[in-house]
Amino acid sequence: AQPRPPAVALAWTPEEGFARRDWNGYNEAMLVYLLALGSPTHPVDEQAWTLWTSSYDKYWGTLYDQTYLSFAPLFGHQYTHVWVDFRGIQDSYMREHGLDYFENSRRATYAQRRYAIANPKQWQGYGKNVWGMSASDGPGPARESNLGGDRRFLKYAARGVALGRIVDDGTIAPTAAISSLPFAPEIVLPAALEMYHRFGTSIYSSYGFLDAFNASFPGPQSPPQPTLPGWVDQDYIGIDQGPILAMIENYRSALVWRVMHGNSYVREGLERAGFSGGWLEQSPLGPTPPPPGPPEQYPLVQNPLTAAALLAQSPLAPTP
Repeated sequence: AQPRPPAVALAWTPEEGFARRDWNGYNEAMLVYLLALGSPTHPVDEQAWTLWTSSYDKYWGTLYDQTYLSFAPLFGHQYTHVWVDFRGIQDSYMREHGLDYFENSRRATYAQRRYAIANPKQWQGYGKNVWGMSASDGPGPARESNLGGDRRFLKYAARGVALGRIVDDGTIAPTAAISSLPFAPEIVLPAALEMYHRFGTSIYSSYGFLDAFNASFPGPQSPPQPTLPGWVDQDYIGIDQGPILAMIENYRSALVWRVMHGNSYVREGLERAGFSGGWLEQSPLGPTPPPPGPPEQYPLVQNPLTAAALLAQSPLAPTP
């Protein structure tokens, strides 16, 4: 998978062979490089991680009151974290900048919420508890005269906020906020509860939250109202639902992280990438850091079937 070593190619198909582009940081492919470094049979050279991080400086800066390594859609700050516990472990880049990737993802989560509060494009529904952009379906392609201007609505797109890149058409993906639950439960739990209470069954159905919604897109109601989305995706997308499930469990018990602590390939990949500290200093079978844990007003849901009942009994009232 390295036609241009030490980089890893973006893809391979039988028809076309290797893609002409390689994976370069910073994004969701951090896990690709860690597994490649930890491979017991075909490990890549350690310079692969040096190359991966060589572009980081382009994305490091301050955005919406947060200084962090940015990537626009939140999935880039979440996918590798589904499997790897980055609390307290650092590579050379993070050591130089005084944080770890877990804290970086927390800051990215806060930046997206702050963007929604500022709401520079004045979309319907955005606020302190309705936020979250990631790769998701959308109502487009379409253009509408909306809120005093010509607005472009996208179809499937990687929406989000980063240095030099903002992709925002008013579409909220619940997975964006909820999959950040371990990083910032104090803002994610209110967001999940608010979206559930405000929009109800229009965005929440048999398998939880539908993939995305847009309160500004012209729909059955006219004009659009912040309490009833004009467009709601009718799909559940596995790559969005999966991180919701796994990150809820990491928040509850750190289960996935604890299992991966004992995975020799993950540990080898992290160590060859220069990570140290935290749980990497312990025996693979030794104690692991406790899960983040919920604030007292949000009790753990021991039985997933009671989740809807817990939401219905939430102490949070919908935001006017």
